[in-house]
Amino acid sequence: MSYEPVVSHEVEASDDFETRLKLYEGQRAAVARAGKDPVNAPMIRHWCEAMGDTNPAYSGPDATAPPTMLQVWTMSGLSGHTGRAHAYEELLGLLDEAGYTSVVATDCEQEYLQPLRPGDEITFDSVIESVSERKTTKLGTGYFVTTRMDIRVGTDLAGTHRFRILKYAPIRQAGQSGPRKKLARPRPVVNRDNAAFWEGIQRHSLPIQRCTGCGTLRHPWLPGCNACGGLGWDTVEASGEGTVYSYVVMHHPPFPAFDPPYAVGLIELAEGVRMIGNVVGVPYDKVRIGLPVRLEFQEYDEGLVLPVWRTQEAQRIQEVVA
Repeated sequence: MSYEPVVSHEVEASDDFETRLKLYEGQRAAVARAGKDPVNAPMIRHWCEAMGDTNPAYSGPDATAPPTMLQVWTMSGLSGHTGRAHAYEELLGLLDEAGYTSVVATDCEQEYLQPLRPGDEITFDSVIESVSERKTTKLGTGYFVTTRMDIRVGTDLAGTHRFRILKYAPIRQAGQSGPRKKLARPRPVVNRDNAAFWEGIQRHSLPIQRCTGCGTLRHPWLPGCNACGGLGWDTVEASGEGTVYSYVVMHHPPFPAFDPPYAVGLIELAEGVRMIGNVVGVPYDKVRIGLPVRLEFQEYDEGLVLPVWRTQEAQRIQEVVA
């Protein structure tokens, strides 16, 4: 069975299509705006509590904001932004017309040039920094569009935030109008730092990394302790008990190996660390923060074993039926 991208071949055949895309580089992606609120201590406190960050630099009279909060001060809440520039809308429309109708965020990069402190009033603007050459990915063929946001305090540049999306033509099976063939799930990236974790998962065990210097547990696995900097470590086996700390429901884009919608939870283990996994045993729209869950292992195609989290109510029903 062959696959082909759904692309307007007439537009694709145009020799100057990529040249037209390149003309948008350097044009505004959004109009200049001011932060909805100044940098403030309550928001810093909420962020640190959510992230579990206890660094003393982020509290007290000389506090600074965590650098990774850079984009927070540019957001306008549930009301959203209405300041997209005409050039950016035009660029996305041009790609839509050419058949590149799907979009997925791929990554972001941040650069921190000066600390932000409570009371700082920020302004920001955004430009279309680059449009890539046509690329072929597992999702389909398309173009990476990168925007760069510059964040300033007064006239001083405080940081930059680059955000990259892929505008692509979704892949379809040539000559087949029925359901798309389900592809194999992506494999986890296994390296020397996390190999012991995945070996444990294959044995249906969930090992948690523990620093042998200070005893701090950590996940995801790291080469060194983020509490004391020590390099020595051993493991403890997780009890399998946990609660949903946060979650998202995935609807789009529809990756061929998955069946949306489905719930992905940030699970807080009884041992105190958090990890990401699918929440199963309950409809996706019934997942809630604080929901008790218990560890299970599911085997997928080609022997892939992954940890998932079943709601304890669903587990009790299974035990009664058994």
